[in-house]
Amino acid sequence: MSLLDIQNISKTYRQGEIEVNALTDITLSFDRSEFAALVGPSGSGKTTLLNLIGGLDSASHGKIILADTDLSSLNEQALSKFRLFEIGFIFQAYNLVPVLSALENVELVMVLQNRKASERRERAMHYLKLVGLDDMVDRRPSALSGGQQQRVAVARALAAGPGLVLADEPTANLDSENASALLDIMYRLSQEEKTTFIFSTHDVRVMERAERIINLHDGRITSDASR
Repeated sequence: MSLLDIQNISKTYRQGEIEVNALTDITLSFDRSEFAALVGPSGSGKTTLLNLIGGLDSASHGKIILADTDLSSLNEQALSKFRLFEIGFIFQAYNLVPVLSALENVELVMVLQNRKASERRERAMHYLKLVGLDDMVDRRPSALSGGQQQRVAVARALAAGPGLVLADEPTANLDSENASALLDIMYRLSQEEKTTFIFSTHDVRVMERAERIINLHDGRITSDASR
């Protein structure tokens, strides 16, 4: 059974008297451990689709079923709790808390999950070591490079134990060496942790690593190819 099913999703925004179709009749399915990229020009609907999958926005029509749960059936409180345990987010801007150390940033989602302090510490250290930052756990974001901050964000997303990680342009601010290293880490973790990664990206480096590329144009799927 698939991890994620997107069934005939459409998203329409209203701007005054005008309706804008951001997405039209999107149907996709993702299995566990997939490493997939949503690609297309600006305005094609990539980020809108990522936001709908992540429950950050709601569809105008259709269903999104993640881990056997229909997101549209959840109220706001239930949806927030569901996201907390089932979905990890990695953003272009890192979204780390400036006053917290790398370790504390990774622990933060687990604090919200009400995990025991000993478990939080153990999992945070484990994932920081996996991304090569176990010697920088006490550094705040301002003392880390962009690539290091993004690796903290990856560790934070995975430490919470989600089945799905959504990454919105995660390599956009990174040089080639850091981007390549980060993609290697995420791919390895997708296989070891059986975690599905879905990227929204313009980055050729991500497209070259992705095992599946879904092209969007004007809110519609124009191609969906695995390799």
